[in-house]
Amino acid sequence: MARPTNETDPTNLSSKAGQGRAPAASDAAPAPAGGRPAQPALGVRGWARWMWRQLTSMRVALMLLLLLAVAALPGSFFPQQPQNPDRVSQYHLDHPQLAPWLDRFGFFDVYGSPWFAAIYLLLFTSLIGCILPRIAVHWRALRSQPPRVPRNLERFPAHEERTVAAGPDDVRTRVLAALKGRYRTAVTPEGITAERGYLRETGNIVFHLSLVGLLVSLAAGQLFSYRGQAVVIEGQSFANSVLSYDSFDPGTFFEPDQLEPFTFTLTKFESTFNEVAQARNFKGELDVVEPDGSKRSETIRVNHPVTAGGANVYLSGNGFAPVITVRDGVGKVAFSGAVPFLPQDGTYTSKGVVKVPDVSTGDQLGLTGMFLPTALVAPDGTAQSIYPQPDNPMLALTLYAGDLGLDDGVPQNVYVLDTERMRQVYEPAPGGKPGSAEGGQKPVSLMIRPGETVQLPEGLGSVTFESLPRFAALDLRYDPSLPYLLTFAVTAMVGLFGSLFVPRRRMWVRVRPGEDGGSVVEGAALARGDDPGLDKDLERVMSAAGAARQNEDAQASAGPPAAATGEAVATSAGAGPAQEGH
Repeated sequence: MARPTNETDPTNLSSKAGQGRAPAASDAAPAPAGGRPAQPALGVRGWARWMWRQLTSMRVALMLLLLLAVAALPGSFFPQQPQNPDRVSQYHLDHPQLAPWLDRFGFFDVYGSPWFAAIYLLLFTSLIGCILPRIAVHWRALRSQPPRVPRNLERFPAHEERTVAAGPDDVRTRVLAALKGRYRTAVTPEGITAERGYLRETGNIVFHLSLVGLLVSLAAGQLFSYRGQAVVIEGQSFANSVLSYDSFDPGTFFEPDQLEPFTFTLTKFESTFNEVAQARNFKGELDVVEPDGSKRSETIRVNHPVTAGGANVYLSGNGFAPVITVRDGVGKVAFSGAVPFLPQDGTYTSKGVVKVPDVSTGDQLGLTGMFLPTALVAPDGTAQSIYPQPDNPMLALTLYAGDLGLDDGVPQNVYVLDTERMRQVYEPAPGGKPGSAEGGQKPVSLMIRPGETVQLPEGLGSVTFESLPRFAALDLRYDPSLPYLLTFAVTAMVGLFGSLFVPRRRMWVRVRPGEDGGSVVEGAALARGDDPGLDKDLERVMSAAGAARQNEDAQASAGPPAAATGEAVATSAGAGPAQEGH
């Protein structure tokens, strides 16, 4: 199909340069001594215009879109600093030669790197520069009349000519009625011109505008959103403040004082497993208090978040948080509280750490080990969990004493015990001699069940397993761009369907008086791209003009039937002397 600038005359193949006089020899650029014509220098403005045209071309836009998808892949292969700084630190320890180079090129913060932002901005600019001219051209096409009737209709792929009994005025009325509702029509002295399929270009523009909207929404989501993780134990509450989060990742323009002051309490948490320890259901009961003071009860499940203060609260994990009380050597309570133990396998064998810094006498204490929901102790003293439900719960802990390093001002992971400045506490081994160098002692191993209290060696105190509540690991996300992302995704799909399935057609019908009061009707149609329904649509309009009048003289002639049949076929197909020129 011709470009929009030539839509008013699709048959005019001449250019403005070819109109009027032929160019004289003096009009040509002077040739240099070498015989080649001199090429004008583009200059800065010319190069800038060329680069802009390349950037705003659809080819470059598709290349940038593909490049953006490829540039996002390292974010899946390497741990990202904003989401998981611990894994980034571990990656530096595991790959000391490679990690500094990856960090230098921004592979640990892909979506915040300068090169990713550059691709993103180039794609945004390319789409805007591509869409705006198309909107202007499409707007002018909507306001203008359909293109005039070409002089030669026989050159179009869909063409038909027939003679009907009705007069020209009656034929025009029938043709316009057949085109009404499907085509935008205009009656000109040359004939009837009709065009349809404007929604095809409209859908194309809507699709590209929706892509721009998606890019803007994604950028706004990164700038004005926040995400945090928190562990909430049964019976405890969570207040939406930075101090309540275990980890908090705000957007670039999001300030902590913008957090909505909502709270909720985890009143109960339940889990269901089948006989082979496969999870069937997890749910937690929450009492939510909104910022306006309104209260309600909610049930949170996997993939069924709870909304509070504009943020979505997702259930991302769960486990057990034994309540442990530690007393020092003089019987004073040095620690008491619920300690989350993180599950390590399908039977909820969980790992945890208890740090006891407030010891009135002696060294600080550290307890690290496992919680076993359904413990099975082997004859050699090793234990394992055989089922995720707490049918036979037990704590298996190892004792350390010394300096926990909490007074250095360096943040520590609450789930990791730093033993660099601590010693592991030993006790006499059965049958061994205390203090001997050859197997006289063994590491202290504490096996504690709910309600039990065990004494620590060396007069360090005691440990009591008080109770066994559960905890829920929650992921809180606030993203104001989510409604816009959904809206632009839907409009992009609608626009894409329109640009793919709405046919773009033009049709012209010329009516002239025939013999004996009849009319000669000639029609042609043109489509953009392959359109299998084009011939059928033209046939429908031509049939509305009237049935082809049979040539009685030809029927009465004594010529061979085959010849007459061939002539009828040639007339129906629009073949004739004009076809030879085509």
